[in-house]
Amino acid sequence: IVERKQIPQWFIKITAYAEELLEDLDQLTEWPEQVKTMQRNWIGRSQGVEMTFAVADSTESFDIYTTRPDTLMGVTYVALAAQHPLAVAAAVDNADLAAFIDECKNSKTTEADMAAMEKKGVDTGLKAIHPLTGELVPVWAANFVLMDYGSGAVMSVPGHDQRDYEFALKYDLTIKQVIAGQESDDIAKAAITEKSTLINSGEFDGLDFEQAFKAISDKLISENKGKTTTNYRLRDWGVSRQRYWGTPIPMINLANGESVPVPENELPVVLPEDVVMNGTTSPIKADPEWAKTLYNGEEALRETDTFDTFMESSWYYARYCSPNDDTQMIDPAKANYWLPVDQYIGGIEHAILHLLYSRFFHKLLRDVGLVKCDEPFKKLLCQGMVLAETYYREADNGAQEWIAPNDVTVERDDKGQITSSVSKLDGQPVLSAGMSKMSKSKNNGIDPQEVIEKYGADTVRLFIMFTSPPEQTLEWSDAGVEGAHRFVKRVYKLAHDLVESTANGAVPDIAGLALNANHKKLRRELHKTIAKVTDDIGRRNTFNTAIAAIMELMNHLGKVKLNSDEDKAVMQEAVRAVVLMLTPITPHLCHHLWQVISGSDVNVEDASWPVVDDSALVEDEKLIIVQVNGKVRAKITVAADASKEDVEALGLNNESVLKFTDGNTIRKVIYIPGKLLNIVAN
Repeated sequence: IVERKQIPQWFIKITAYAEELLEDLDQLTEWPEQVKTMQRNWIGRSQGVEMTFAVADSTESFDIYTTRPDTLMGVTYVALAAQHPLAVAAAVDNADLAAFIDECKNSKTTEADMAAMEKKGVDTGLKAIHPLTGELVPVWAANFVLMDYGSGAVMSVPGHDQRDYEFALKYDLTIKQVIAGQESDDIAKAAITEKSTLINSGEFDGLDFEQAFKAISDKLISENKGKTTTNYRLRDWGVSRQRYWGTPIPMINLANGESVPVPENELPVVLPEDVVMNGTTSPIKADPEWAKTLYNGEEALRETDTFDTFMESSWYYARYCSPNDDTQMIDPAKANYWLPVDQYIGGIEHAILHLLYSRFFHKLLRDVGLVKCDEPFKKLLCQGMVLAETYYREADNGAQEWIAPNDVTVERDDKGQITSSVSKLDGQPVLSAGMSKMSKSKNNGIDPQEVIEKYGADTVRLFIMFTSPPEQTLEWSDAGVEGAHRFVKRVYKLAHDLVESTANGAVPDIAGLALNANHKKLRRELHKTIAKVTDDIGRRNTFNTAIAAIMELMNHLGKVKLNSDEDKAVMQEAVRAVVLMLTPITPHLCHHLWQVISGSDVNVEDASWPVVDDSALVEDEKLIIVQVNGKVRAKITVAADASKEDVEALGLNNESVLKFTDGNTIRKVIYIPGKLLNIVAN
């Protein structure tokens, strides 16, 4: 049986930084928009009105916050959290209400759970006075209102909120329409939730949402019954954990009920190591002696809660700047040299916890003078999941027994669809459940050691980085691994072939050679590839497209015959660049190949990244598409600096073009420099 109890806990006031955490998201231009959107929604800033409802025949009152003051004239009841003080007080003489409050104590309180649960309530017997009309509206205790969010009270407008609508139908409460809606809207069937013109709202009739928001809030303010305010969905960070493993919260609880920090000269508070773990209670809570201490000579008790582990993971990156400093948590000089982190990599599941807490903690570090920058991580990459095929059988009890992909023989049709899947262990059929995230629960993980032993670590790296962009899911494929391995062997062979072809003498410097058109074209492809790979890896983080560009270059290099010094010089330049560009992806292979082409005592890690030769990108010739009346009729090659007149002359006199222009009048010639010549003739 799970029973919810109120227990004292420690919180950190992250809400004091809510606005800055929200506004500074705009600084994070190199973060995924999805993560920033998730944080914006989690912080949840809203503009609204806070108003006071007085309780009839009482001196009591309560506040309500709403983002829809335009619907205030449609309030027909108010709902309190079951634990609201007014509800608890009313329950003293109301057995049904008392039982309902007890029932709600054990209810789940997550947003998802509350959205799905049946909406229940009990009339408290109290009446609230509408702040503008003075009408009396019933006060209900409801299980969909939380005490720890806002004031623990909501105004209920069943005509324009579907949850309130369903609750009103269930308990036969009044439903009043105060928003016009569309012609197709029928309040007898559902709440009208869109914003529109006010009706049945007295002096506010005819106003739209913006006008009504201002007019109603102004009137509440003028009558001292309300105020405009900004609210946040973000709650303060509860850091208390009732477990042994964790950092002890360094507070002391005094006999008079006050709590004070542990004196600095007694820090850190260290957990006892000679403890007995009973599996239910933290050993420091079970041992009253550990908590006993003195404060100013008087007996006191240590706090036995430990910190949420996010407390440590929220600033570890800053500690990395001075990990051996035993005099302070962070050396400001070193932290300010290294921070912010240039590139941070983590899963999307960390968007609203770890990443938000780290941003908050960094601002705390800034405000006590330990760092200067506002944000901890400049660039964020959220990697995707690895998927693999899943196979199972149904047990006699209906449970699914998952079978490892390596233990299944699969046959596929021409489209790659599975036509047969049979267990290698007993030869019996198994069912396919498609692609799913690799996990122990579905037994569809791949043993990396087996793959590495068969293909090498570099092949595995290449496959993973080539198969999909890092932020997207990756579908594991044995055929894909085979393909990556073939490419690794191609690079290996190309480098060794080059070395063998140049074994009889040094290759002349390329700068002193007379290169023909094919040599220049190959160098142009090489330096275009260097530019693309540099940008893809360094700026865009699209490793898959970088690898694809290298593969395309390799296709060109594979066609080169090493007959002349010029052939060998261009090939040597290209192979060296390929090895350097692949080093971050296939380091073992490239370490070996670099020594093969540069010397046994040379390490690729000491080499510089290849630099684009802008002169190699300059084209001597241009390929021009020639159209007649918009249809392609020829392709001509012209000098890169050919004039418009020269291009027109070549195009108009081309044999293929003349077939479509002879006997016709040339009406117009349109030239797009370096690309297209269009001849209009009839």
